[in-house]
Amino acid sequence: MGVGPAAGECGAAADGGSAAIEKPPGCCGIQKIMREASGLLGPLRLPFLLLPLACVAAGAGAAFWRMGRLDWGTALLVLVGAVCAHASVNALNEYSDFRTGVDARTRRTPFSGGSGTLQRRPALAGYALGVGLVLAAITAVIGGYLALQVGPILFPLGVGGLAVVLLYTPWLNRNPALCLVAPGLGFGTCMVMGTDVVLGDGYSWTGFFASLVPFFLVSNLLLLNQFPDVEADRAGGRRHLVIAYGLRVGAVVYTLFHAGAFLSVVAGVALGFLPTLTLIALATLPLAALAARGAFSYADSSAAIVPALAMNVATTLLTPSLVAAGLFLARS
Repeated sequence: MGVGPAAGECGAAADGGSAAIEKPPGCCGIQKIMREASGLLGPLRLPFLLLPLACVAAGAGAAFWRMGRLDWGTALLVLVGAVCAHASVNALNEYSDFRTGVDARTRRTPFSGGSGTLQRRPALAGYALGVGLVLAAITAVIGGYLALQVGPILFPLGVGGLAVVLLYTPWLNRNPALCLVAPGLGFGTCMVMGTDVVLGDGYSWTGFFASLVPFFLVSNLLLLNQFPDVEADRAGGRRHLVIAYGLRVGAVVYTLFHAGAFLSVVAGVALGFLPTLTLIALATLPLAALAARGAFSYADSSAAIVPALAMNVATTLLTPSLVAAGLFLARS
């Protein structure tokens, strides 16, 4: 018994097995474009690229609070470099996890386990590698230009940040300590302090204390995301903290790092390096507490831990954003 075109296909749709209904002109082309765009953008993990915006804002806020002014054109260039760096890490990680089979074994959640793009479309693996390297090159060019403008004081942060981009997936995630702190060094130390150096004419204690917030929180972001992926990561040759020491130790370190982030703000204010208004960042403490509770209670359940992963992301994005807001408002 023959059948007509399936419902939803381009060109026609079956209606009770009888008359075909033509799709609107151009519908097929639009659907194809959307599929292609989804495949090309998937390895970049666009929803997660809000993080460099929060980190650059914290660094810019530190410079603005100290100097009372900002070069907004340079700030935009710094932001472009930061976004390229993060997108590069995402693409290179997707490629590596596809080649090692990590993403094929992982229990994917909305916040961990990769985008799944290369599992659906393996032919895009070369594209993911290529775009990751191109974005890393763009990051290096922007960083080099900024270093020429600012001077050699920027080189340690620039080289360190680029090293995290290129070495995190193939090397750093095989060492528990380096894998733990590398994300925080990249987004906190290199990105926040680097922004402060470029926009504020040098290193400052304000930039340092502002950078400690994403140092702890971004390290935690990756740490908790590793909980549902332990077996897949182990099979793929990784050896991060949770693999080496277990979920319980991971939850303890996670809680301590949360404490470090909030205590950094309090210490910065107490020492006079951050304005009192930055204490608004403590408003995310309840979110952090919920995430820490989930780390202890649901560590071995990829489904039950999802709310904790959501709280983890919210804490990581909102806290440095509130630090930035406090810095800008205090000088306004």
